[in-house]
Amino acid sequence: MRIAVTGGTGFVGTHLTRKLVDEGHELFILTRSPEKHHDTNRIHYVGWLKDQFKPEDELLHLDAIVNLAGENLNEGRWTEEQKNKIHNSRIEATDAVIELMKRLESPPKILVNASAVGFYGTSRTEQFTEETTTPGDDFLAHVTAEWENRAQQAEELGVRTSYLRFGVILGEEGALQKMVLPYKLYAGGNIGDGEQWMSWIHIQDVVGLLVFALTNEHVSGPLNVTAPTPKRNKDMGRTIATVLNKPHWIPAPAKALKLALGEMSTLVLNGQYVYPKKALELGYEFKYPNLEPALQNILT
Repeated sequence: MRIAVTGGTGFVGTHLTRKLVDEGHELFILTRSPEKHHDTNRIHYVGWLKDQFKPEDELLHLDAIVNLAGENLNEGRWTEEQKNKIHNSRIEATDAVIELMKRLESPPKILVNASAVGFYGTSRTEQFTEETTTPGDDFLAHVTAEWENRAQQAEELGVRTSYLRFGVILGEEGALQKMVLPYKLYAGGNIGDGEQWMSWIHIQDVVGLLVFALTNEHVSGPLNVTAPTPKRNKDMGRTIATVLNKPHWIPAPAKALKLALGEMSTLVLNGQYVYPKKALELGYEFKYPNLEPALQNILT
């Protein structure tokens, strides 16, 4: 397949690119700065999102687009300026992908668009699957719902479209490293009361589900990219402690986190139980369905 990827140089994009190249696909990484990268036999860097670039001229006979572009949620306190970056980076990139499809001589067969479990809002009692169609009522839920609506325009072009709702991705980069640091300093413990759900997933299964969405014609609409065994924060912390052979004992008080992080504290103090019903029903087999082996793989 000939596959264009936005956000291809990020954490998830790098892992996905490596996997797709290993499987023999040809990749076109859409970037604002193609001059900073060197093409290889199977990876080509294509300029976009600047007036001087015309990516449609370099993307002939494209089979699929994977849109992973978006500002990192963990980059600093959520000021109004940062919230605008989080929102605009996702919406503008998705709109640009739709416009690119319209300019292509023939659109790709598939669009796989990033999304997030933030769509569901937060809850300590509900369990969410892809059958949950009403978004939550907080900042991330509003952003994610709009993000998906913009991606859905691809269906009007006859493009099979799926939006992958990522949970907390565990890997050598990202959220896990911030979660692990207190334990390495012998200061790990519950975040808040520890009762909030964390819908986690190993980076290898993130890539696995992205490839699954690309290659399985039955995948369309929302797809939860989470392991089938969400954990409460207190249980995740204890498992990290066990894997690292460190204590789990010093809690991080909710009030202190709210003061330090502001609205961004919702990422760590609130959560949701998200179950990957569609992936399991369609036959995806998780490499890491359980937390402890996933952490062992990453941390040891």
